[in-house]
Amino acid sequence: MKHRTHIVFSGGGTGGHLFPGLAVAERLCEEIAHLRVTFAGSGKAFEQQQVAAAGYEYLALPCRPLPAKARDAVPFFVENLAGYFAARRFLREERVNAVVGLGGYASVPMGRAAARCNRPLILLEQNAIPGRATRWLAKKADLICTSFAETEEHLSGRCTVRLTGNPVRRNFLAFQANRDAAAPQILVLGGSGGARSINENLPRAFHKLRDRLKGWNIVHQSGEADAKAVQSLYDKLAIEATVLPFLEDLPRRLQQADLVVCRAGGTTLAELAAAGVPAVLVPYPRAKDAHQLKNALVYARTGAASLVEEPAAPDRLDDAVAESLQSLLAEGDKRREMSAAMARMALPHAAADVADLVWSLVCSCAWSAKAEMAA
Repeated sequence: MKHRTHIVFSGGGTGGHLFPGLAVAERLCEEIAHLRVTFAGSGKAFEQQQVAAAGYEYLALPCRPLPAKARDAVPFFVENLAGYFAARRFLREERVNAVVGLGGYASVPMGRAAARCNRPLILLEQNAIPGRATRWLAKKADLICTSFAETEEHLSGRCTVRLTGNPVRRNFLAFQANRDAAAPQILVLGGSGGARSINENLPRAFHKLRDRLKGWNIVHQSGEADAKAVQSLYDKLAIEATVLPFLEDLPRRLQQADLVVCRAGGTTLAELAAAGVPAVLVPYPRAKDAHQLKNALVYARTGAASLVEEPAAPDRLDDAVAESLQSLLAEGDKRREMSAAMARMALPHAAADVADLVWSLVCSCAWSAKAEMAA
């Protein structure tokens, strides 16, 4: 029986890391017959649900993020070492041909194992400032695919770096924007896990702008934990809004939105660009190396987005967001200009380009192995 080519996508945890991998896997499976795909992650329910819905295999590996306290150092070391040995066994026993690292601490055990077992290692970096996992694995990687031109200057080593853009799932490219509806829409996104300060302050910001919001529809993705509290706050403030824990139909929601308020993760920005929807960006202030702020600055400089930095006093975020939204709600021409600028940021072929690079590397390594055996 002929061996099926087997590619592992390693990482996840959040949609920002996981969804680009799903986009690349989708393109590879369309082009390559009988391809076997496995996603390896931390075992979080969110990862497993999304991977299962896409129809791929899933492998949970022991792993932990860098500890904040000294007492967590030993569990960190023990668990990640266990994850590394489990990944190494999987690579050998399941005849894996290549590993694609998606970023985040969950990508490290399999990435380390790939380098040690001489499997091709490709890294996807979604942000302008590369994460610690990417920086640490870069010296061992064969290829790094970046979403921002600014990323390469922060990477050391001799690894090949290619600016591909951030892969976006095909369904984000399939809809046609419909922003001429009678009722304009504003969409609030807190990411797959919700964003507490956005959830607490956006209803208050809308309350301050209630006269300008007449005729607007509000949809607020809150995350599971905050859904009831957010809906209660809207009700208390007498603001009509649809609050949902998670948007399974996010592509359609983005295409229908006239304005989005959200964090500034690299994958969220790529999806906004694919939809050409203007945004008010509120970067997560405690993101490592301020990478969300750096992402937002790139988009704000082009005129695609308005940037609101979260104030030191988080209960004043409502004032800052209300000030940024005030003119945008009233000025349709301004929103259309931002929409056009956002669309220019899109790299719609990123998933296909990354898939091609991954497959080329797989084929190149397979050819080299055969040549070595023949010699």
